[in-house]
Amino acid sequence: MKNNYLVKMREGKQLSFSQQLSMIITLSIPAILAQLSSIIMQYIDASMVGRLGANDSASIGLVSSSTWLFGGLCMAAGTGFSVQIAKRIGANDDKSARSLVKTGLISVMIFSFLLLLIGVSVSHVLPVLLGGEEKIREGAFWYFLIFALSIPFMQLNYTAGGIIQASGNMKTPGILEIVMCFLDVIFNALLIFPSGTRNIFGKNIFFIGAGLGIKGAALGTAFAEAVTGLIMLWYLLFRSPALKIRKSEKLKFSMSDLTSSLKIAIPVGIEQIITCSAYIAFTKIVSPLGTIAIAANSFSITAESLCYMPGYGISAAASTIIGQSIGAKRHDITKKLGWLAVAVGMTVMTIGGAVMYIAAPLMISILSPNTAIQELGSEILRIEAFAEPMYAASIVASGVFRGAGDTSVPTVLNLVSMWAVRIPLAAYLAAGYGIQGVWLAMCIELCVRGTLFLILLAVRFQKKADSWEYI
Repeated sequence: MKNNYLVKMREGKQLSFSQQLSMIITLSIPAILAQLSSIIMQYIDASMVGRLGANDSASIGLVSSSTWLFGGLCMAAGTGFSVQIAKRIGANDDKSARSLVKTGLISVMIFSFLLLLIGVSVSHVLPVLLGGEEKIREGAFWYFLIFALSIPFMQLNYTAGGIIQASGNMKTPGILEIVMCFLDVIFNALLIFPSGTRNIFGKNIFFIGAGLGIKGAALGTAFAEAVTGLIMLWYLLFRSPALKIRKSEKLKFSMSDLTSSLKIAIPVGIEQIITCSAYIAFTKIVSPLGTIAIAANSFSITAESLCYMPGYGISAAASTIIGQSIGAKRHDITKKLGWLAVAVGMTVMTIGGAVMYIAAPLMISILSPNTAIQELGSEILRIEAFAEPMYAASIVASGVFRGAGDTSVPTVLNLVSMWAVRIPLAAYLAAGYGIQGVWLAMCIELCVRGTLFLILLAVRFQKKADSWEYI
């Protein structure tokens, strides 16, 4: 980067408002592209499977909240190490950061294999527990089983990418996530559909395919994750300027580093369990509403993610910036950077919400040719558009808290918001208003959550305006 403001910040140099804004935007763009690429990959899966029929679409939708739970736990495991690495790099303690990389990689890979075993063991009963109809259970079983077997590669992707981002390099993980999208398209095209002639831009072209259907969609994503995760690991260990292996160094596995990381990771993991178990309960509320409602719910969640994933990209950048700022003891600008990141996130997602409201029919039509799914999906997606500004506030503020190492705050707020507001309200409104009532409950809950995050962020900053070391 021509003007590396992270380096200037670590060196104690003053940064103007425009430079602070430029740093946030510059670091956010690659992270946003990375987040969007993962959602585009879900779009690809959903769109291709949607061509197979409503039942296959509903099969994926049934277990999607469960895949988020396992993915969230993988993310949480990596967060404990990436936050500490950002602070050590901010303090110019690169050798200690490299030692932490070794401890982190060993620990999270052991954890991922435990998740794999749990996932495989529950894959057969999960569709039944979620209340899926008989006709969609087999597809849901196969999709989740293949997903569970690929968890170590997903863990590798999350952890290596998060550590690279913590070093201040948002570009490389972003590029590799985009590459993963292209790989997913290729693998899906080869695995989902059978061999045959298809009309592409007016020309009949013969394609070779395995014809595996929903299994092919899961395998395509797994193969793309595996390739990208291994490349990410190679870059981290052999190319990263700050973190690559030095032959002269003997890095030891550190129990104290592991303990410190667990203090950060466990609240994040609990937060993911709280959030994703609420999503599973949400799915249970939707399941009795029928196959069309399940498919519309799943497709709408995928479509909405195009709007909120930029917020997660900005949140990732905020975590890196706040972590390095605290590590460098730049308490003079930490507060300003935190609020500025939240403002950028809210602006971006407000614009995204407006676009989503207008383009809802197009977004759903890309995912499914079924007119009933398109109509219902468009309707509930437009309800959610009104929640995007406050949803952004919760997402980016959470990144600020995590960068400071305070992972308990998002956990508590998500617990209160999801289980005291969303689930009871969704269960109540579903009875009278169907899937529309369920999504109205989600819209209300996200507004409540964003308000809570903004209030607590203000309280935290006010407590010690010149320092975040109390966290």
